[in-house]
Parts: sequence; structure tokens; C-alpha cells
Amino acid sequence: MDKSKLREHFDWVAQNDARARRWQRGFHSQIKAYYQFHISEGKRVLEWGCGAGDLLASLKPAQGVGIDISPEMLKRADAQHAAENLEFRVGDLEDLEFEGTFDVIVLDYLVGYLPDVHASIAALRKYCHPRTRVHIMSLNHLWEPLLKIAPSLGMATPQPPSNWLSSSDLENILELNGFEVVSSGSEQMLPFRIPLLAPFFNSFLVRLPLLRHLGMSTTVVARFIVKPQIDGEISCSVVVPARNESGNIRAALERIPTLGTQTEVIFVEGNSVDDTWEVIQREVAAYEGPHRIQYLQQPGKGKWDAVFAGFAVAKGDVLVIQDGDLTAPPEDLPKFYEAIASGSCEFANGCRLVYPMETQAMRFLNLLGNKFFAAALSFVLGQPIKDSLCGTKMMLRSDYERLLKRIEVLGDFDPFGDFNLLFGSAMLDLRIRDILVRYRDRTYGDTNISRFRHGWILLRMTWFGLRKIRFFSLRER
Repeated sequence: MDKSKLREHFDWVAQNDARARRWQRGFHSQIKAYYQFHISEGKRVLEWGCGAGDLLASLKPAQGVGIDISPEMLKRADAQHAAENLEFRVGDLEDLEFEGTFDVIVLDYLVGYLPDVHASIAALRKYCHPRTRVHIMSLNHLWEPLLKIAPSLGMATPQPPSNWLSSSDLENILELNGFEVVSSGSEQMLPFRIPLLAPFFNSFLVRLPLLRHLGMSTTVVARFIVKPQIDGEISCSVVVPARNESGNIRAALERIPTLGTQTEVIFVEGNSVDDTWEVIQREVAAYEGPHRIQYLQQPGKGKWDAVFAGFAVAKGDVLVIQDGDLTAPPEDLPKFYEAIASGSCEFANGCRLVYPMETQAMRFLNLLGNKFFAAALSFVLGQPIKDSLCGTKMMLRSDYERLLKRIEVLGDFDPFGDFNLLFGSAMLDLRIRDILVRYRDRTYGDTNISRFRHGWILLRMTWFGLRKIRFFSLRER
């Protein structure tokens, strides 16, 4: 169908969809909840195919621009949302021009009507910055027979012929145009507002491995692959939590490489019972190497408290954790930095479970536990990871600052920090990738980890993530 006929069709829909929309209240409420989970308030949002503007308004953007081909739809949008900070334009993104870029671009049930999906996806690129997220929702092929019946029952308006793209079709088009799929899935196994049943089907059943492709709506979150700007005086800050690690301080200073233009090393001493604090002060005073050095004592307890304190004073554009025991070698840090600086990923997660380990690096029960938590966290995050508990993790400081705000809804649940960073990255739809490291034996001291006590804490945090993010999620508002 050409654009003039599409315009005529949706002008007609704008004046004749009252009955269908009453049936679809639960459906549209579920769609809004999905987007509200992924898109925080106060973003710059562009919605192409905005219709009457209800979805765009529900996102409460700092700047909201809605585009639609139907003048009648936009008359409704202007009438219903005149008092809100929204702008509506009649036309097509391929023909219109905007100043600047957007944080979020939404194509909600639009790709089925695009005459040239390739050209349309290509048109998005000039409105993307390195952290723009493109959200695409469309109908699942499996529901096509039922959707053909819906207009005759008054549950939907008649639809013009449309494209039926599978998720793999859409992923292929995105990749050809320089985008990468961050996550994909399906939503709305029960697209009606039915108490108890709707949350059970839509927040639980549709997440299960054998049922996850049966939702009525298919979803894709994509990013435009662009190098981030790393132009500060200090490129990277390396935070080294150090509790009872006095024998590793000099080695850390000698072995941490230069990352970018200049590297900052921040030691955070963590209530040691040995002389770690004194050794840090002595070694820093004697240090004559290329790095800038800071050191402090953490105010509270736990690794996350130490990381939080170190990141708070860091000046680098990129932040990374280097465990003070050096069992994940500092020599691997350039691989992490290259992945972040090139834009290949947005959260670089260390993985110790691929290369052969040294004899005493990890006990057998610890290995099994790490594999279990990696599999469980992959399910929670919607992105594959092989090692959730490796201490080496790297991201942009700007992303970390956004992450802190995003995880406020989770509360204070993680004393270690690994889950805070992984959960927050997933909630921001950052692209997470594993960076392989070789896991070495300790050369000084004993581990600070208790297998069973800390294992129980990790199990509770995994269940917390399943409830809050994957199953009975925050999307049900």
C-alpha cells in the first residue's frame, strides 16, 4: 500500500476506532508498561508512527517529538496532549529534518506499514548518538490468524496489507545499517486486562524458555554502533579494592598498564586486619611511574561500598574494577579498554571460565557456583554472560552515573557490586560482552570470600533479580 492510501486509512481509523480501543485498553496499558520499564522519564524521545500521541505522553520525555502520516491522528494528539511538552509533525521521517539527536527512538507497531524498511532504518542513524536506543515493537507471526478475526468481532479496526518481518529479518536489516540488537523477546501472551491472570501470563509465563516466543508482540532493542567520546585528561580510572592485600600493592602499581592517554589508579582500603593501609601510603609515596594515584579508606563495609567510594572520586572517562588480589591479571585490562573505547560493547564483563585455570585459582564448588550464577544471570539480564562474578568490570563513567539512578528502584540489595552493575546495565539496555581473562593463583594472602555464606547471599540476589527484572517485573505498574 502506498503512502497516500495509508494516510487515508489511518485518517479513517482516527475517526472510527472508539469501539476497538475500548477492547484494547489492557493491550495498550501493557505496551505502555513495557516502554516505561525501559525508558526513564526525562529523555529526549522521538516516536515515528505516534498516532494520537498517548504512548509518547506516557513516557514523560524532556523533549518529545511525534511523527505520523495521518493529519487526523495528529489532530487528536494535539487536542489530547496540548498542555504537555510534546511536538507533533505530519509527515515521514525520511522527508523531515530535525536538529540534534535523541536518547530514544520508538517504532511502535510501525515496521509493518513501512514501504521500504531498509531506507527507514537507515534514516534513523542521523538522529542517534552513541547511547541512543531504538525500540521496535511489532506483531508476532504466530498471532496472524487470530488477528484476522479480530476486526469482525469489533476488537480491532480493519488493517491494510502489511509486512510480516520475523525477528531475524529485522535483525538483519538493522545490522546492514550499522545497528546492533541489544536484546529481543516477546510480550503480551494475554493482551487483555484480566486481574491476576494478565500478570501471571505476561510477567511470568511469557518469560519461560519454552514459551518466550509466544507473546503477541515481538520486541527489539537496538543501538547504533558509534565510538564514544573519550577526550578527558584522564582516559581511565582503575579502582583497586584492597582488603588484607598488603603483599599485592606494589605489584598492582607495577603491573597496571596505561589505558588511553593517562591512567588513574585509586586504591580503596577496606578495613584490613593487616598493614594494607600503611603499605599503600608507603608505596604511593615511593611511586615514580606514569599513573596518577589516589588512595582512601572506604567508609563502610563490603566490596560494593569500596567500589562506590572509588568511583565517586574517579576522574577518568572510563571506570574499571581491578581486584586487589590480582588473580584476574591487570595485563588483560587493555582488552577491556579497547572494547569500550571502540564502541564494540558498553559494559565489559570479565570471564574467567574459558581459559584453563592455575591449580589453586578456583575450587571445584566455586567453579560450579560460578557457572550456575552465570546461567541464571543470563536469563535475568536477557543477554548471555559466562561469568557473573569476575571482579574485572569496565564501563564509561557517564553510563555508571546513569546506572546509579536506574538502580535506585532496586534498593540496597548487593554488598558485592557485581549484580548492581549487571542489573543496572541490563536495565539501561547497555550491550554487555564477556572479555576473556586467565585466572591465576593468589600470590599473597587468603580469599575474602566464604563459599557458603556468600553463596547464599548470591542466591538471594539472583532470586531478587528474577522477581524484579525478569518475572514479576517492575513493568507491572
